[in-house]
Amino acid sequence: MQIDTAVWQNIVFLIGEITIVVVFGIFLFSLILVGLSIYSISTGRLYFPRFLKAGMVLVEGLAKALFRLFGLEDSEVLTFFINLHNTMNKKSFSEIPVSDRAVFLPQCLRSSRCPAHLTPEGLKCRSCGECTVGFWRKVLEKMGYRVFIVPGSSFIKRMVKKYHPRAILGIGCLSEVKEGLEMSDKIGLVSMGVVTLKDGCVETIVNWDQVMEVAILGVAPGDIPAEIKELHL
Repeated sequence: MQIDTAVWQNIVFLIGEITIVVVFGIFLFSLILVGLSIYSISTGRLYFPRFLKAGMVLVEGLAKALFRLFGLEDSEVLTFFINLHNTMNKKSFSEIPVSDRAVFLPQCLRSSRCPAHLTPEGLKCRSCGECTVGFWRKVLEKMGYRVFIVPGSSFIKRMVKKYHPRAILGIGCLSEVKEGLEMSDKIGLVSMGVVTLKDGCVETIVNWDQVMEVAILGVAPGDIPAEIKELHL
């Protein structure tokens, strides 16, 4: 059966028009998304977080290109993504019992003089006092958290597979936290992230006030250790 040339040309023309409309629609959608994101970054307040998160999943590549076009640094964009993720997950995280949560600390937080050795479950902190990790690890465990000090994402996956937490709190540099949050989404875990104040592989720094502010979400006031209450969160 032979299709009339005029009909075929009309079909091709229609497909072309539809393609142009779709491409323009995606670009316009991305532009609105980026504009709203930039406004949220500049004001320090998230607007329409559900729309932003869903939109970023759909057009993340184009959105990142537009962010760069508007002069935003990659670090600003990553920070925004993490804040957006945390805002979206805050309620769900607070509803999960601490006994079903885990905390993953990066090994770079420890002192260069740390005597801990690496085990199949990460570093086993000796609470030697050379850094603050030992102190806050004990505080988190007192609340009921399972705490791991890990050198990489492979350990996180292994511990999640072994202990089956329903929610995790991850600490790390911008890229590590972003990667960890995305991994959590893929495997159905509720996750929150806190970014370190200093990048690097040795003796990095984290704002423990910020870590504990997340850790106590959903925790009854009577179950919050005195060490955390003294931070005046």
